[in-house]
Amino acid sequence: MTEGKNGEHLSGAMTTESAIVRVNDVTQTTVAPVVTSSRDIEFYYQCAVVVIGLVGTAANALILYAMVASKEHKKHKLIFHQNVLDFVSSLLLVITYALKLCNFYLTGLGGYWFCMLILSENFNWCAILASKANLVFVTIDRYLKVVRPAWTKKNARKWMVYSAMALTWISGFAHAWGLTFPTSQVIDGVCYAYVTWRSRVSQMAYGIFYFLSFYIFILATFIFCYWRILVAIRHQAKVMAGHAAAGPSTCTSQTQSNQIQSNIIKTMILVSTFYAISDLPMNVYYLLLNINANLTMLQSGYYAVLFISFLYICTNPFIYAMKFNPVKRVLLSMIPCKNTVQAAEGIEVNSFPPRHPQTHN
Repeated sequence: MTEGKNGEHLSGAMTTESAIVRVNDVTQTTVAPVVTSSRDIEFYYQCAVVVIGLVGTAANALILYAMVASKEHKKHKLIFHQNVLDFVSSLLLVITYALKLCNFYLTGLGGYWFCMLILSENFNWCAILASKANLVFVTIDRYLKVVRPAWTKKNARKWMVYSAMALTWISGFAHAWGLTFPTSQVIDGVCYAYVTWRSRVSQMAYGIFYFLSFYIFILATFIFCYWRILVAIRHQAKVMAGHAAAGPSTCTSQTQSNQIQSNIIKTMILVSTFYAISDLPMNVYYLLLNINANLTMLQSGYYAVLFISFLYICTNPFIYAMKFNPVKRVLLSMIPCKNTVQAAEGIEVNSFPPRHPQTHN
């Protein structure tokens, strides 16, 4: 930790060459070989992040197309919005890290804004934070529809869903912009993001706040809502089993509706579970970085946990493809060889002569 201009504290996240030179001026130590190795690792990690961003962009684009083609985007607006946010996050990840690989020297007002908006990953984190908030809204929406169906039918309105979607974007931009500008600077042509804090106390307070808000609270919401949902589904299954014993024909449509609802719940539980697992390293890493003054953030470590975190966004589309039946049908119809086989089978069946010729009256 070093003291910056205007009393600002420069956190251990400053690990590029310019920051190391400043530290060397104070400590009189030489770490040039380590910097070279760190730069090599950083370059490969950045390339890997670009690749995973491309995969996430393509996969989420496919899911978005499948949801639109199957008309599911109208039935499940928040789930569709979740995939929109994941698509935007992946696309911005590719753009941001492709530009980082260019290693621009920043000067003037243009360099300042390029640092604040692009190199700091500001836009990217706007979408990521909005995605986290939207996942909470999806969970609450599922909870209300399954556990409180009477209240939902009576009070739920379309404007509530659209308001929730707008709120996710507003919260994402407000949080990211409010954090980036006070804690980021351009020093010697290099962008240093989230490192210039007014005090150690503010940095520690934010680190704890972020961990509690964007991991513990979200995880608690998942556990509570989906636990209550599973209890409600089990209760409904017992009730429907009793009705089926009394008269099977009276509950067929309700059973099909429950199966669809159950399938959606299973999909979202998988998505939420994988989020909790993949986002844990990033949250723990960021928490330790902000509360421990002696901990130095390694760029390679950051890119490693970022890579793990974005595995969630890349894996989400495959979960929807496997578990969300309308989406699965559209995706299967896009496979050329499968369509060719089905068409050939249809022609072969239709080419057979009728087994019993018709007789004329």
